[in-house]
Formats: sequence, structure tokens, C-alpha cells
Amino acid sequence: MVGIWEIVRHQFLMPYISMDMGNYLTPVLVFLFSFVLLLPLFSLLERNQRELEQERAVKTAMEAREGLAKELHDGMAQSLFLLSVRIERLEQNRRNGEVSGESIEQIKKTVHEVNSYVRQAIANLKVQVSVAQNFTLEQSVKEQLAQMAGEVMIEVSLDWSLDDEALTSAEKAELLSCIREAIINVRKHTRAGKVAISGQGGRERWKVAVTDDGAGIPHEDPFAVSGSYGLQIMRERAERMGWRLSLGSDSAGTLVEITKGGDAE
Repeated sequence: MVGIWEIVRHQFLMPYISMDMGNYLTPVLVFLFSFVLLLPLFSLLERNQRELEQERAVKTAMEAREGLAKELHDGMAQSLFLLSVRIERLEQNRRNGEVSGESIEQIKKTVHEVNSYVRQAIANLKVQVSVAQNFTLEQSVKEQLAQMAGEVMIEVSLDWSLDDEALTSAEKAELLSCIREAIINVRKHTRAGKVAISGQGGRERWKVAVTDDGAGIPHEDPFAVSGSYGLQIMRERAERMGWRLSLGSDSAGTLVEITKGGDAE
């Protein structure tokens, strides 16, 4: 464009436009020409960017749906199937006059498991996913504490130095479920005014503790209490992952500890 302008200026416009005026007009023409060409180009780039963002949003939604479908299948669907089998067996025993309290307790436990899976799925759907930053386990725990503090007006604190890379995705999911169950027990069964969560350690050894200053659990073995399905499920989760779960409770409060590889330094 500049070459054509210079040829036209020197061949045809020299009697009408001075050299200085031509030099001033050259950058003006370059600006106008660039503006005319770049405006459609920027519009095309913006349209492509919007299309990419829409595709990314659709992909994220599909991944979320696949994860939810897997969670529903592995958790609620299997538990509901087991519940239906136990109900059929209970109905058969009732006809034979052999209804036992153990069967009813098993059904109650299965219902509690389904309820736990439902709560976990709802909590996962409420998590706000940021494209720029992955949602870490620490942020998930903070979300749970903030939700509990808003619901029951309790003082909460978090001391977290456990590296997020120290756990696999499966370990993060199971550990978050255990922490959530511990928080739910604080909310349901204690009159605590404060609750604190701490996490320390690395890949080989770590410890997570949930403490409160409530009235405690008035039983020597809380896991053996009839109806304590949440604690039993939490212990089963820990055993399945190869962790150690301990629970101490007295009048000064309750301490729930989950450790891997011994106490973290």
C-alpha cells in the first residue's frame, strides 16, 4: 500500500501535494488501511474465542455429567440395589415369621449410605469450578467449613499444610468424604462452639484431624453404637484406602484423626 501511494504521489500528485504534506499523509493512510483490515480480523478472532469457550464449557459439563453418573452408579445405584435385595429378604422372613433386628439394622445402614452419597453428590455439584485454577482439597475443606459456619453459627478454623499433590484423585475424594462426615457429626450430635481442622504431612505420611469442644460421645466405643452408620461408613472408607482412623471423645470434646503411614512429622 505504501509503495503504491509513493508511486502515485510522485508520478501524479507532485503538482498538487508538497513533499512535506505527502510525508504527513503517509502514516495517516497506513493507519486507515490497517484499521480497515484489522477490524474484521479482530472480529474473527473474537468469534473464534467465543466458540472455543463454548466448546470448553460443553466439555466441562460433559465431564461433570460423566463424573456424576459414575458416582451415582458406584454409590447410590449399587446401594439401592442392595437395599431392594435386603427388603425382599426381609419380606420373605416376615412371611416366615423370622424377622430379625439385624436385617432392619442393615437396611437402615444402607439407607444412611444412600443419604451420604446424595449429600456428597449435591456438595460436588455446588462446587464452583474455576477455569484458571483447579479446585484443591484445601479449598473444598474451606467450603465445607464455611457452609457449616453459616448454617449453625459455629466458630471454625483451618490449619492446612498438607500438599495437594501428595494425594491421588481417589484419595482426595475419600478423604473429603471422611472430613465431611466428621463435620456432619459435629453439627448433628454435639453442642460444640468451635471446630478446627488441620492437615499436615507429605506423600508418604500425613495426618488430618477434626476437633471440637462439644459434649463428646458418651460411649467407650462410638463405632459400636447402634445407629452410628456415619462413623461406621467413615471407618470403612479409611480401611479401604489403607488409612488409620481413630476417634477420641470426652467431656472436653471430640477428636477424629485420619493418618497414613503413621503420624506426620
